[in-house]
Amino acid sequence: MRFLAVCFVLLLVVVLEAEETSCSTTFNREKRLSEFKAKLDQKIQELATPLASPTASSETKMSGRVFQLSEYGADPTGSEESSDAILKAVEDAFALQKGLELVEGVSDLGGVVIDLEGGNYKISKPITFPSAAGNLVVKGGTLRASDTFPGDRHLVELWSSRSGKLETEESPNVDVLDSVKAQNSAIYYEDITFRDILFDSSYRGGGIFIVDSARTRINNCFFLHFTTQGILVQQGHETFISSCFLGQHSTVGGDRDEKHFSGVAIDLSSNDNAVTDVAIFSAAIGVVLRGQANILTGVHCYNKATSFGGIGILVKLAGNSLTRIDNCYLDYTGIVMEDPVQVHVTNGLFLGDANIVLKSIKGQILGLNIVDNMFNGDPNKKVPIVNLDGEFSSIDQVLIDRNNVNGMSLRSTVGKLTVSGNGTKWVADFSSVLVFPNRISHFQYSFYAQDEPKFVPLSVTNLSDNVVVVETEKEARGFVSFTVEQ
Repeated sequence: MRFLAVCFVLLLVVVLEAEETSCSTTFNREKRLSEFKAKLDQKIQELATPLASPTASSETKMSGRVFQLSEYGADPTGSEESSDAILKAVEDAFALQKGLELVEGVSDLGGVVIDLEGGNYKISKPITFPSAAGNLVVKGGTLRASDTFPGDRHLVELWSSRSGKLETEESPNVDVLDSVKAQNSAIYYEDITFRDILFDSSYRGGGIFIVDSARTRINNCFFLHFTTQGILVQQGHETFISSCFLGQHSTVGGDRDEKHFSGVAIDLSSNDNAVTDVAIFSAAIGVVLRGQANILTGVHCYNKATSFGGIGILVKLAGNSLTRIDNCYLDYTGIVMEDPVQVHVTNGLFLGDANIVLKSIKGQILGLNIVDNMFNGDPNKKVPIVNLDGEFSSIDQVLIDRNNVNGMSLRSTVGKLTVSGNGTKWVADFSSVLVFPNRISHFQYSFYAQDEPKFVPLSVTNLSDNVVVVETEKEARGFVSFTVEQ
């Protein structure tokens, strides 16, 4: 703009000089030209003076709306402690509120980014997120607990002061339905994404703790050396965990200290969550489900083996499970379900004697499907693919069928058997196949006579202990085919 102004003034000079050549009086022309040049010099001097710079910015520590931890003095080499610097960056990010909201009461931060810049940051206290806000991304680096990090906390905590913290072990007196309703209480965080981050708890506490949050994403992250939980979610709903790796110890299996593995990789005391394409390579328990309407897809558990007391997936919330486990790989560690109600397990691979245990709390099973899975184990052990832990008094709508088995013992709620004989009694014993003892609810049978007469009167004379007995009034030679269901 200054350049254009100067050019304009010079153009005026040329025009005036052209006009002055037509004047008759040389004196007047020179006088007027001299006066004009003086004014021109003054104007050029004014234009040459630099404009006053806008106030700012020595305190600005972001590029656009990306907060870079190096600008806050965080040490990306991990030599120095960086907790306060990171907390300041988080505080400034959450301060960017423009009056817009996501769900009611949750401020929309507009997509602000906290960039770890590929650094390795040592922290001695949890990185806590203020409430209530969302539309934020944290990405790209490593957080490691120092040797003074508190052992009962998590590296990152989305935990409002208005939220309670649930116990990770249920009291036997807890009201299950009240606990489910609590999942949808107030929401203090929404649309927060963690991606491409290594959470190293250094055997001091956990990785990330999320409470009363909706629509949170944890993508492409790595959780290591936790002693409590790699990921703990309580209340709220729709936390999506995808393409992540979690392990207490860095091992690829066959670890000589496997029997000492502890902690839980993922603990979901929350509803409507999804765990997708996740590998859990060491921990006492891979995934604990304490809420409803959760789905696990493509989860590979090769944490602590069943033979050492480990569990791949633990389905709690007895009597109100409402859970789907699809296309998962249980590798030497199985699934335990407590009073499963509306649980679906399908398309899974169970390797190394990994199986499914139904654990009785109040003795109820309702709406359980275990179908179309593959089981592979040691043929010398013949471990049953489904085991009962305790007695069940209420059983309804259970289907365990269409599973294929190699080296393990088949268990099903449907049995088919053909018995041949020459006499008056045909006995079909389903006790080694059927899951539940003494619980045949439906049966069919048919007789194929090999000799005359072709028609042989027969009837069922016993139906107990999963054994069906068919007898004829006179001797006959033939086959009896049985079909039973529980």
